[in-house]
Amino acid sequence: MDTKTTTQTDEAQPRLAGCLGAEFLGTFLLVLGGTGTAVLAATVDHGVGYLGVALAFGLTVVVGAYAFGPVSGGHFNPAVSIGLATAGRFPWRRVPAYIAAQLVGAITASAVLLVIASGRAGFSLSAGFATNGYGAHSPEGYGVLPAFVTEFVLTAVFLLVIIGVTGRRAAAGFAPLAIGLTLTLIHLISIPVTNTSVNPARSIAPALFVGGDAIVQLWLFILAPVLGAVVAGLLYRPITGERD
Repeated sequence: MDTKTTTQTDEAQPRLAGCLGAEFLGTFLLVLGGTGTAVLAATVDHGVGYLGVALAFGLTVVVGAYAFGPVSGGHFNPAVSIGLATAGRFPWRRVPAYIAAQLVGAITASAVLLVIASGRAGFSLSAGFATNGYGAHSPEGYGVLPAFVTEFVLTAVFLLVIIGVTGRRAAAGFAPLAIGLTLTLIHLISIPVTNTSVNPARSIAPALFVGGDAIVQLWLFILAPVLGAVVAGLLYRPITGERD
């Protein structure tokens, strides 16, 4: 995640092409590792279950943040880029390019996962392909309001943690661990509700391959995380007392 400890200016940013490459790779890893575990390793009685999927998402963020965070800040999530820009930690002019790189990375990972998963006898996209959903498409049947509240609140919490552990008063070098553990906790709470998004790129990519209701319900998994991230970005200075 964003390891800068002060407000970033355009001049202080690394070369954009390198940042976009890092965002592509980090998001690719996140989606392949997280949704790949859900699709390939959590579908049978002896599979990893909710706990395994939660750990997979958390671990991919830790690994990606250590590997690619020094290059791009390690957002790997449009909501993170928007939240950090709202908080003044990231330049708005770079947000569209970051989001584009994140979406391409997520879609590429889902395409690779589809190729792998299609090699299993009986595989069907109609089984969900780790898409997010509410109502009949929620893992435990939760409706639209609890799904929206879950995604909104947990994304806001995620951003507040990211902002806090990357602040100038935070211990250096531990941010990826704290962020990865937070994402694991978020998944433990919300997999039964929505299959956990808190990341529009993670939601969009598999939905594009599944189609149907996965696309129809996608609005929630874009809107709620973005709103949660914006609220967190607006709250960060009043809570922490930090100034530019």
